[in-house]
Amino acid sequence: MARITKISITLCALLFTLPYTPLTHASEHARPVAAQKAHVVKSTTKSTEKSSKSKTTTASKKSTASTKTTSKKKETTAAKSKTAKNASSAKTKNLAKNSRNKTSQLAKVQPVTFTEKCSKPRKGYKVHCVKVKSAQPTTIAAAHKVRVQKAQKTAMNKLMGQIGKPYRWGGTSPMTGFDCSGLVYYAYKDLVKFRIPRTANEMYHLRDASSVDRGELETGDLVFFRTQGRGTADHVGVYVGNGKFIQSPRSGQDIQITSLSEDYWQRHYVGAKRVMTPKTIR
Repeated sequence: MARITKISITLCALLFTLPYTPLTHASEHARPVAAQKAHVVKSTTKSTEKSSKSKTTTASKKSTASTKTTSKKKETTAAKSKTAKNASSAKTKNLAKNSRNKTSQLAKVQPVTFTEKCSKPRKGYKVHCVKVKSAQPTTIAAAHKVRVQKAQKTAMNKLMGQIGKPYRWGGTSPMTGFDCSGLVYYAYKDLVKFRIPRTANEMYHLRDASSVDRGELETGDLVFFRTQGRGTADHVGVYVGNGKFIQSPRSGQDIQITSLSEDYWQRHYVGAKRVMTPKTIR
């Protein structure tokens, strides 16, 4: 009986053991396959990571290179623009310097004029006069000088056309004749911007005219005298150069050119005024 029990137990054990043995072998066989698959997956993941890293590195290198190229281009453009600006500014400075040099050269070119300088006569001696080069009190541009000279020439032509006509008290017309201030009024009324007064004393105190020293007289300057003791000045003439002036002297005499060096005019001379300047002529 005991023997039968052992046999049955052994059979039962065999029955239970046989179905699970192939599964155990199968599981043992599947282990290396799974490990191999996991290794393949890991290697694939690593290669993917490497390729992505290489791609990222290449892209970053390309972006860095493009950034460097762009910055270099910008720097080159900025340098070119700066160079162009410096060149244009230098060109502008050179042009301005040349224009200033030309202007200064034109201003230096002035005609040389001579005046007659007379010494004060001693009692019993005649007046001694010497021609000297007149000093230019101010330097003006050549274009302005030409304008002044043209106006002076016009005034001189008008005055010279009246030589020989009789003195007329209060006269201001070539048809009737002139007194001293009427002759000056006729010559300058259309050439200057301000109003020319009608009497010699008013002309002498004219604010628009500048005082002139006797050694610096120019053609067209007004010369004043005090002959009758009325006011500061009661007689006026126009300087025509070479120590002479044109005037309408008094009743019974004609319009004439007289020398400033004569004793009578030397004693009664009071001063001179300049009405023809670049600022005053029309």
